[in-house]
Amino acid sequence: MAEVAVITGGSRGIGAATALRLARDHPDMAQVIGYVSDASAASAVADRVAALGPMVAPVRADVAEEDDVLRLFAAADDLGAVTALVNNAGLLFTAGRLEDFDAQRIARTMAVNVTGAMLCAREAIRRMSTAAGGTGGAIVNVSSRAASFGSPNEFVDYAASKGAIDTMTIGLATEVAREGIRVNAVRPGLIETEIHASAGVPDRVTLLADRVPMGRGGTAEEVAAAIAWLLTDDASYVTGALLDVGGGR
Repeated sequence: MAEVAVITGGSRGIGAATALRLARDHPDMAQVIGYVSDASAASAVADRVAALGPMVAPVRADVAEEDDVLRLFAAADDLGAVTALVNNAGLLFTAGRLEDFDAQRIARTMAVNVTGAMLCAREAIRRMSTAAGGTGGAIVNVSSRAASFGSPNEFVDYAASKGAIDTMTIGLATEVAREGIRVNAVRPGLIETEIHASAGVPDRVTLLADRVPMGRGGTAEEVAAAIAWLLTDDASYVTGALLDVGGGR
């Protein structure tokens, strides 16, 4: 039976880069690429992945909706056995101050970034755990350096959601360590992706690059390389780790 990687938020940015990196490194591993709205972008990524060898299925799924998560993993079951999950789907609203955020914004941020990641992890564990008849696997949560900095005057809600992901990563790693499952997180810093434009600051990387010790923003491919490593046996003794990919900040 083929091994399957589930990648949420896979239609662009870090998710798309991770799908392509895994396809190059593991052409025999099937992929399910989750996306929430841009079907054409997800299909384009899937076509590029398929050209490298893997079976691949793009699946529309709002990870904040339990039924969508169940459908996402049902699609993975059709391709083989889930042994890898990349919890990448995330939401970032327009930059601002907490005093101006309404309850709907805060709730949606937490629903996608925290509840969604937990639901996907739950479904992955149900399939991977040796206690449930699985063969083990690896989960990589995409957190953010914002969890440490707090993103004042910009995205305090987003930063708080990523702080929750860090805590979930540490606790879950301990919970399933003896069931053949490793759980880690990468914490990207200032990365050149479309998320900045969606937050109303398309030139944010350029504006803030001088704050980074390396003097530049990172790329989605650099984050994908860290994710790919954490999914491999080269990281077989790594679990509960928070790996910063932030150019020194």
